[in-house]
Amino acid sequence: MEGKRIGILTSGGDCPGLNAVIRAVLKAATRKGWDVYGIPYSTDGFIDIAEGKIDPESLKLKEHGLDLPGPLKGLDILQFLSGTILGSLSKESHKNYVEQLREGYRKLGLDALVAVGGDGSLRIIYELGTEGLEAKDHWNLIAIPKTIDNDVPFTERAIGFGTAVEIVTQALYDLTFTAAAHDRIMVVQVMGRQAGHLALHAGIAGGSDIILIPELVPYLSQSVVEGCCHQIAQLRDRGRKFALVVVAEGVKNADNRWDKEIGEHLAQQIKERARDLCASGVETFCDLDRVDTRATVLGHLQRSHTPFAWDRTLAALFGTKAVQLIEEGQKQRLLVWQAGQVQSEPLPDVIDLIKIRHAEKKCASPVDPSNPMVEAAQSLGIYLGI
Repeated sequence: MEGKRIGILTSGGDCPGLNAVIRAVLKAATRKGWDVYGIPYSTDGFIDIAEGKIDPESLKLKEHGLDLPGPLKGLDILQFLSGTILGSLSKESHKNYVEQLREGYRKLGLDALVAVGGDGSLRIIYELGTEGLEAKDHWNLIAIPKTIDNDVPFTERAIGFGTAVEIVTQALYDLTFTAAAHDRIMVVQVMGRQAGHLALHAGIAGGSDIILIPELVPYLSQSVVEGCCHQIAQLRDRGRKFALVVVAEGVKNADNRWDKEIGEHLAQQIKERARDLCASGVETFCDLDRVDTRATVLGHLQRSHTPFAWDRTLAALFGTKAVQLIEEGQKQRLLVWQAGQVQSEPLPDVIDLIKIRHAEKKCASPVDPSNPMVEAAQSLGIYLGI
């Protein structure tokens, strides 16, 4: 079998499972006698290659990825590590260096490039490898979706999402007991600037009483906040003196503006609205004004844990499938998880949809209001703001 040279890079925000993807691609390709080159810091690595700052051959990856000493020699640890050994970029530094990027790609002489990224970074990489180039010069891209937001179109799951759900769920479990100990209302802010998949899944799994996501609650209107007060008051009437509230960071504040401290804002809004309702003579809400309401921002903890089993498994499936597609001569494909198996979609179709949604300032793959998860949450008595 003719040996191939394939590159792999990770782009956009990091998430659990990226190293597991690198491992899977490397193992599958090595067994075919192919060489795998790890591109450092996403497409910026191509610039360093073009400018002679990096010897292309120094980027060749070894099968185990890392060499450990002593009895651990040969231990395959990539699937356990969070982050990415290749580094990543979440900014668009490519705009003024397009020719250098493309020259670096040419110098590597790659037969294919495996790009692991989210909707934004995959769009950028696709454009770099196709726009303004003749068809014969197009980069042969195999894309693998990764994002804790789970908002890459056509795929039911992206690398990193499963672990992020587990981390947020565990945090909600832990916060439940401190909330109960002090009769508190705990407002937990989670990631999800445009998509509420993470908040919805983890909120249900973590036993939340209220879940607010941008697809259902674009901003904290008076009626939404009042609905939160009603939900909490009803819990207290039934003897439940604490409450757990999850809000995705993409929900806007009462002024319909993005607020990086939306959790704190919501906590304050609940207290103020409860005070107003109490003043209007509705005694049910008078008690809420005295309840200790706290906000917690989980932040980057959501994306930095060692990957759980599902993300390691999905990484293995995506990585080995990428090598299979390259062997079959398929090009410009996005690997997706659909109906319990790995499939692939034409990357141009995916990118076109992403471009349309981005032009409309919309999420590429938002939570559908008719999603069974939404119905399940409502059936469980969770307030969703609708």
